[in-house]
Amino acid sequence: MMNNLTEQDKHYLKMAIDLAIENVKSGGGPFGAVIVKNNEVLATGVNNVTTKNDPTAHAEITAIRNACDKLQDYQLEGCSIYSSCEPCPMCLGAIYWARPEKLFFAASKDDAASVGFDDSFIYTEIPKEIHKRKLVTYHALQKEAYAPFEIWKNMEQKTEY
Repeated sequence: MMNNLTEQDKHYLKMAIDLAIENVKSGGGPFGAVIVKNNEVLATGVNNVTTKNDPTAHAEITAIRNACDKLQDYQLEGCSIYSSCEPCPMCLGAIYWARPEKLFFAASKDDAASVGFDDSFIYTEIPKEIHKRKLVTYHALQKEAYAPFEIWKNMEQKTEY
């Protein structure tokens, strides 16, 4: 679906790629992201996993945090995200939760895997039954854990999301 890119879309994708290049030269990971609203760059992000010792500091997550902070909103309504690479499962989940209008990416997940950034094991783990995953996982106290949901359900004033 990338055949109908506008010149502006190409510009923002190139900007994300340039951010990734500069980030590698600065000691970070090879990923960059740009968030645009109304043809204006709202926020950018780069991969800072190793520079900040934060496994969640992917370019898209960082850009989403920066954009939401700027908008003072937890949703990116009317925004487009331009990423130098196809988002990993974590980033894709965050992108869906942020609810932008569009996502554009340049390199594929296979391109990333070819240089050591292979997330395929996560894609194969997610649909497995919990007890069949490689990560030993315990599901416990389900009855007690429903209490916060019950309180939420019965609250009259809450911000739905």
